Amino acid sequence: MIGHGAEDTGRTGGEWARHWQYAGLPGLDLLRARYVRHAFPRHSHDGYVLGGVTGGVERVGLPDGVLEAGHGGIVMINPEVPHTAQAGAPEGWAYFTLYPSARLVADIAAETTTLTGTVGFAETVADDPEAVRLVHGVHRAAEEGNALAADSLLRIVVARLLRRHGGPLPVRTPTAAGARTAGRARALLEERLTAPPSLEELARELGTSPFALLRAFKKAYGMPPHAWLTDARVRRARRLLDAGTAPADAAVAVGFTDQPHLNRHFTRIVGVPPGAYRRERAVGARTYKTADHAPS
Repeated sequence: MIGHGAEDTGRTGGEWARHWQYAGLPGLDLLRARYVRHAFPRHSHDGYVLGGVTGGVERVGLPDGVLEAGHGGIVMINPEVPHTAQAGAPEGWAYFTLYPSARLVADIAAETTTLTGTVGFAETVADDPEAVRLVHGVHRAAEEGNALAADSLLRIVVARLLRRHGGPLPVRTPTAAGARTAGRARALLEERLTAPPSLEELARELGTSPFALLRAFKKAYGMPPHAWLTDARVRRARRLLDAGTAPADAAVAVGFTDQPHLNRHFTRIVGVPPGAYRRERAVGARTYKTADHAPS
C-alpha cells in the first residue's frame, strides 16, 4: 500500500478516507481512501473525477452499464454524469482521486490539446499505471506542501489523459417535451431546496403526471427527483462547509432535518463525515500558509 502521510479521518474496520483541499492547488479537491463496505449511491459532480486505483477493485455503475478498475486502473468521469461506486472484490479498493474543476480542465485542454468545445473523457476506465503514479504524485506533493511539484504533476496527468482519452462532450439540446419538463422540475427543486413539493404537487405544477415526470427526470439526469434533491443538498452543504459553516447550521440551511440526517447522506455521497470534511479545509489552508511563509 502506498504511504498515507498525514493521519486519515473516518478510519473504521479497515476503511479510511481523507477528503481535502490544498490551497496551493485552487480548483481541485483530493480524496485518498480505502473502502470495503462503503458504497457511494448514485450521484454526480460539478467537475471531473480522476481516480487512480492502487489496490483491490472498484466497481463503477454508470447510466449505460457497470465497469471495474483494478490496480493500475484510472477512472475518468465527466461533470454531471450520474454514477455509483462500490467494492468489486472482498478486500475492497484503495485509490487516490483528483476532482479538478471544469474551468481547470478547460484551461489545461486549451493549452495542451487541439480539442474544441467542452472537453471530456470518451472512456471511463483505462489501464494506465503511469497516470496512477502521477495522481499519487499530486497527493504526495500536496501533503508535503510542495505547490510547484503538485501543480506541475496535476497538469501533466490531466494533459496525458486528455491526449489519450479526451474528446469534445456532446452538446445537450433538450428539445423534447420530456426534457423540457425535467429541466423545469430541476429548476423548481433548486429554488425550493429546503421545502420541496411532493412528486404529485410538482407534476401538477408542471402539467404532467407523476410517473411521466419520474421517467422524464430520470432520463435527463440519470436519477429520480428525490435522489437528485439529496445530491443537490449535499453539494450545497459542501459549499457552506467550505466557507466555514458549522455542520449543524449547514444541515438546516440545505433542508435536512438535523445534523445526523446530513451526516448520513453526506458520508454516503462524499465518502467522509461533514465534520472531518470541514476540519480538512481548515488544516489544508493553514498548512499551505505556514509553508508559504516558512523561513528559507
